[in-house]
Amino acid sequence: MSSVRERLLEAEKLTLSGKATLSCNTKGRAVPEEESPVRTEFQRDRDRIIHSSSFRRLKHKTQVFLSPEGDYYRTRLTHTLEVSQIARTIAAALGLNETLTEAIALGHDLGHTPFGHAGERALDEVCPGGFRHYEQSLRVVDKLEKDGKGLNLTYEVRNGIERHTCGEAACTLEGRAVRLADRIAYINHDIDDACTAGIMCEEDIPIEIRDILGHRKSLRIDTLVTDCIENSADDICLSPDIQTAFDMLHSFMFKMVYTNPVCKSEEAKADAMLKALYNHFVSFPEKMPEQFIKIARTESPEIAACDYIAGMTDRYAVKVFGDLYIPKGWNFSDT
Repeated sequence: MSSVRERLLEAEKLTLSGKATLSCNTKGRAVPEEESPVRTEFQRDRDRIIHSSSFRRLKHKTQVFLSPEGDYYRTRLTHTLEVSQIARTIAAALGLNETLTEAIALGHDLGHTPFGHAGERALDEVCPGGFRHYEQSLRVVDKLEKDGKGLNLTYEVRNGIERHTCGEAACTLEGRAVRLADRIAYINHDIDDACTAGIMCEEDIPIEIRDILGHRKSLRIDTLVTDCIENSADDICLSPDIQTAFDMLHSFMFKMVYTNPVCKSEEAKADAMLKALYNHFVSFPEKMPEQFIKIARTESPEIAACDYIAGMTDRYAVKVFGDLYIPKGWNFSDT
């Protein structure tokens, strides 16, 4: 069976670009493990992420629209899958390691809070040292998954997860491809969702942006991905004109959608809910599951509360809040 692994490693050497990250050249794991006879190290990382509880919970976490009516709107999970698809397309065209790219993309938002960026802002205001979802994603795979054992991922996947949003770029081109793919995905699917919600329509996008990037979602994604492939060499980048138009589109979306009162109408409730949960569990850490009680003892109740709340789905956060603060009906038969 070990010949399967050897064949996969040899295929990478023969088919990938000289700038790709080969599985055989990984910097490895914090805790060394015996090699799999049928998978590369990056395949193992991808599989561990897919089978993690944090990945499953993304299905019930908000992307942009809080508690939307209907099943059409994106969730954190569908966003993750769209990022993976775009990043893999870029990686395959550039001869990069598609499996490493996929692993980073699938894991990049594992630490995101319930209620999207509204939840992230709420925890950032109360958690000591602040809260950033990309740092929490790394904490999830390093410490919180598997009842505190973590997933023991390779350095390259961990680096790509931590650096997918801002600050210093990832050390691999695969990680940098995910960073751009994340932005391409969320801006375009947020336009789609905003149009469905009646907040805007495609024609609201300034014509100078549409003429450069495209007049519908599929054309914009194709323009951005194709331009990236044509202009990336030693780094992952867009051409100056496309980058300018893309930045203009982001600014437009910030004004039209991300700060729109309709989109933000429920955010004050989410903010108050998560802060109430945080204050409760900091005061009563023993009310959290055993894993987080241990974190409260070894690190702090504040960190444990952040970990517990960040891992909640939207509906579970509502349930916990309801159990704590909403009076239950009184049944005369119980007396």
